[in-house]
Amino acid sequence: MAESLAVAAGDRGAARLQAGLWRENPVLVQTLGMCPTLAVTNTATNALAMGLATAAVLLASALVISPLRRLIPAQVRLASFVLIIASFVTVIDRMVEALDLELHRALGAFLPLIVVNCLILGRMEAFASRNGPRAATMDALGMGAGFALALLGLGTIRELLGQGTLFGLSVFGAQYEPWIVMMLPGGGFFALAALVLAFHGIRRRYSRSTPS
Repeated sequence: MAESLAVAAGDRGAARLQAGLWRENPVLVQTLGMCPTLAVTNTATNALAMGLATAAVLLASALVISPLRRLIPAQVRLASFVLIIASFVTVIDRMVEALDLELHRALGAFLPLIVVNCLILGRMEAFASRNGPRAATMDALGMGAGFALALLGLGTIRELLGQGTLFGLSVFGAQYEPWIVMMLPGGGFFALAALVLAFHGIRRRYSRSTPS
């Protein structure tokens, strides 16, 4: 009996992990966190840093909020969530500043603004505050990884086309003529639209090839 319950819990955890990466991807399916998604993905480095920072805050907040969910009064639930999230955002912000000052400057105000990212507060309210630590952890890992991968994909497209480089390394050579528009806000919208279109096209083909 205990073994079957453990297997079932593992299946639910794997399902939550897969949901964030595929079925409920925060950027490509739920279109959450669009402000940092479009603002800091002009390079793969900035995109990856923002994605990992957001994922770290999401995971740390879930690990605190889920165990305390029955102890936090309903009247101050959201305020408590924001306070916990803001604490971890401050830690991440100071860590990035200490490790790489240029990266911290490139991310600008969008790093502290993780605290108001609707993805994080939404997952805390909809999942972490209603489920145990194991499920909340898997959900945070899936959503955080899905968010980071979507940002990395967008940053890769924009840097490759906009500068001909990837993580600052030349890919297409000196003869490449950069698409300057990809480094501008309008290019971010075009790249995001192409990424979402490709993602849903792959999902549609996958669903058709998978037997019900």
